[in-house]
Amino acid sequence: MEKTMTKHIFVTGGVVSSLGKGITAASLGHLLKARGYRVTMQKMDPYLNVDPGTMSPFQHGEVFVTDDGHEGDLDLGHYERFIDENLTRESNFTQGSIYQSLIARERRGDFLGGTVQVIPHVTEAIKERLRRVAEQSGADIVISEIGGTIGDIESQPFIEAARQFKKEKKPGDVLFVHVTLVPYIAAAHEVKTKPTQHSVKELRSIGVQPDFIVCRSDHEISDQVREKIALFCDVASEEVLACTDAPSIYEVPVNLHVQRFDEMVLDRLGLEHREIDLRPLQAFLSASNQCGKQVDIAVVGKYVSLPDAYLSVIEALGHAGVHHGYHVNVHLVDGETLDGSTVADALGGMDGILVPGGFGKRAFEGKILAAQYARENSIPFLGICLGLQAAVCEFARHVAGMSGATSAEFDEGAEYPVIDLMPEQEDVENKGGTMRLGAYPCRVEPNTLAFAAYGDEVIYERHRHRYEVNNAFRDRLVEAGLVVSGASPDGRLTEMVELADHPWYVASQGHPEFKSRPTRPHPLFRDFVGAAIARGAR
Repeated sequence: MEKTMTKHIFVTGGVVSSLGKGITAASLGHLLKARGYRVTMQKMDPYLNVDPGTMSPFQHGEVFVTDDGHEGDLDLGHYERFIDENLTRESNFTQGSIYQSLIARERRGDFLGGTVQVIPHVTEAIKERLRRVAEQSGADIVISEIGGTIGDIESQPFIEAARQFKKEKKPGDVLFVHVTLVPYIAAAHEVKTKPTQHSVKELRSIGVQPDFIVCRSDHEISDQVREKIALFCDVASEEVLACTDAPSIYEVPVNLHVQRFDEMVLDRLGLEHREIDLRPLQAFLSASNQCGKQVDIAVVGKYVSLPDAYLSVIEALGHAGVHHGYHVNVHLVDGETLDGSTVADALGGMDGILVPGGFGKRAFEGKILAAQYARENSIPFLGICLGLQAAVCEFARHVAGMSGATSAEFDEGAEYPVIDLMPEQEDVENKGGTMRLGAYPCRVEPNTLAFAAYGDEVIYERHRHRYEVNNAFRDRLVEAGLVVSGASPDGRLTEMVELADHPWYVASQGHPEFKSRPTRPHPLFRDFVGAAIARGAR
């Protein structure tokens, strides 16, 4: 049974998508946790995919992986970074997963011949996920973001489930936060409240009255505007929060705190105003604002036209930069554009080169070129997942004498498939949720760059891959000078490699970016950026 004390906050969005509901929800989570409450977060996505694992990053941005191996929405990354808690597979579900579970039950005959309907079956399944995350997390407060925009057909079952959920609870146990756009019309020289009014009207028409309205805008929202919104939307003027564009997303919690958002939420939930501790966040913001120097890092990938595809990588670089007192200029480089005639122009001015994860052959040769350029020119290098595989292929080709070495993913008949399919993946047919996913242990070799970064013999990183370094060629690679600085505890899987005769060159099969925090940068990113700064200072 769910604890009766658990409180629930639903965050909805109106007018347009990509308003920053996730940042708003995460900011509120940060404030409530800073007051000593146990907080967890959840994202409900209305699309029919079971999870984003099989979706193109161009469609959905990065896929965020939890410790327990769930492939989730990128907002989970914001949640983890803001509330500094490791989330689980219970923290994200889609309409597709709800329908999948219900259809499986229907096929088993669980409904005893009854008609399966959106109400009550779909809504009840959604409410069960709300109860489950509260029970398993033991949280005082669960913040659930409902994806999509009010008025979308897809999100209606979630809104209806939330409405029912509030009705079933005691007064003060559930509240709604509605995030909406207040656009600035340049010709009229003013912001307009009508879209917000219509959005709230739509929400109220399906039985939900928001307790708070958070107004997103790129212009100042005056008290007069807030009062107008309050009048038409049946809330108090102080319950209309202004959330204008900020230089850093990490400023949003502070801006909302100044408007007493967290205090008013606690009042509505019937919870005491515990003393708040924002010192870690404020110290990070202060350090960020004092970053007077800059360092240039190239991120060589294939999804560079959508920066959200590398969201956690970019955030982790920023965290590491602030740690060193530097602003990191991230240069997204399309690996497809790199060849022998362009690589020097694209990467020659960089202080560091990072090759992130990805899937598919496109841009892989460009990633290999980037790894080669970093190795031959002593530029600090960090490879992640496919970035490690590109680095191993490059080393095999140009140092270990294995001409044409590549991954069996791209050429099954290759003479030197130095990257090959993991044995347990050979008979896998379904692509969704079947990779090596989640946190796995890695034993780090002493006297290596990796050990200097982590300072521990055994570490855990989150994985998302089907292919690995082929053990048939491992000894030959090591004899040529490749250092296997991290391996699975049984020694079977290569987890990290590096070069001994290079200022800083490390690649990880795991995804360290998922564990970086603003106030606690990931060790590999911290040392990589530090090495890049040292190079730039020469």
